[in-house]
Amino acid sequence: MYAVFSTGGKQYRASEGDVLRVEKLDAEKGAKVEIDQVLMVGEGDDVRVGSPTVEGGKVTAEVVDHGRGDKIRIIKFKRRKHHMKQMGHRQYYTEIKITGIEG
Repeated sequence: MYAVFSTGGKQYRASEGDVLRVEKLDAEKGAKVEIDQVLMVGEGDDVRVGSPTVEGGKVTAEVVDHGRGDKIRIIKFKRRKHHMKQMGHRQYYTEIKITGIEG
């Protein structure tokens, strides 16, 4: 069984046992997290699509780790104007392990 759910403004497809990197969640390492914005639940030909969410749909997960992604370099450059601006960014993430899917 798999589910498509939304968290942090992004959508993810996951099955039980999958480990995903999602946008940072306010939860301690080892804590249980419930995500109730389930958009679709399916297994084989039996697929339930919500409008916008599935009634009674829930994804439970365990927080494995917190971290920061790779550095993204931002360069703004204007030729012949003696202007260059450099910046960098590292996005925070939370690594979760899917422990259960209901729907």
